[in-house]
Amino acid sequence: MIRFAASLTLAALVAAGPVTAQDDATLADIRQDISSLAFEVQRLKRELSTTGQGGVQVAGSVIDRVNAIEAELTRLTSRTEEMQNRVDRVVQDGTNRIGDLKFRLCELEEGCDIGALGTEDPLGGTAPQTGGAALPAEVPTDGSATVADIETGGSDGGSATGEAPLPLADSGTQLAAAEEQDYRRAQEALASGDFQRAADLFASFRETYPGGPLDAAALLGQGHALDGLGQPREAARAYLDVYSGSPDSPSAPEALWRLGAKLGELGSVREACVTLAEVPNRYPGTDAVARAAEERAKYSCQ
Repeated sequence: MIRFAASLTLAALVAAGPVTAQDDATLADIRQDISSLAFEVQRLKRELSTTGQGGVQVAGSVIDRVNAIEAELTRLTSRTEEMQNRVDRVVQDGTNRIGDLKFRLCELEEGCDIGALGTEDPLGGTAPQTGGAALPAEVPTDGSATVADIETGGSDGGSATGEAPLPLADSGTQLAAAEEQDYRRAQEALASGDFQRAADLFASFRETYPGGPLDAAALLGQGHALDGLGQPREAARAYLDVYSGSPDSPSAPEALWRLGAKLGELGSVREACVTLAEVPNRYPGTDAVARAAEERAKYSCQ
């Protein structure tokens, strides 16, 4: 396992390009990152303090009051999702920065084993999981929605007929209509061979829905698009981020064998063989096992 962790670390270095020598400026960068993290934590604390503003006024006929309540619920739901996205972005960014700090400090310390660092636990102990609580598109928003509409998400809460199933860990996960449409739009661009547009759409999707159920799948799609654009190093980095950030997602098996394949393409055959050998250990019974075996045969791995 340590050997594989070290291989992943080398994979990150290969994907990121040449590593420059550490000097005094590195310590200054670390102090700056720590200050930035402290600022983000303080900003989150301020979000927990009330401003004393607000207050919902409901008056008029029964229909007017119901419509006013529904409009206020929609506004509060939207605001809650916005705040959840902001918190998740801070958690994800803070976790990444702490992991980077540990890596850089380990490089400065004599005798520190980078391969033994492991995966950084997310801030707060729980991975960001932005949940879309907005009403589905099929639910009327003109005041005529019933309790049944809201509970079932309209007449049809599933995907449109004929569309491929989404790569979700839980098939019961509910997505906002806009989120599913944006993902499928990026997938269509990728399938049509418009790699630049697909890369842009996947990147925009991850910025709009950070930490969502399709985040890993979008990053995997972005890796495909970058590969199609002739950028194997950037594609390898995307595959590495999928596996290291979401190892239990449906996209992780494919990301791992594609990472191994890209490492071999970049000339790091030993790291490629170690990475590909880990696929059947981590994801037995998946299609990725056969693909990894093909790549191992291609590079004559032992």
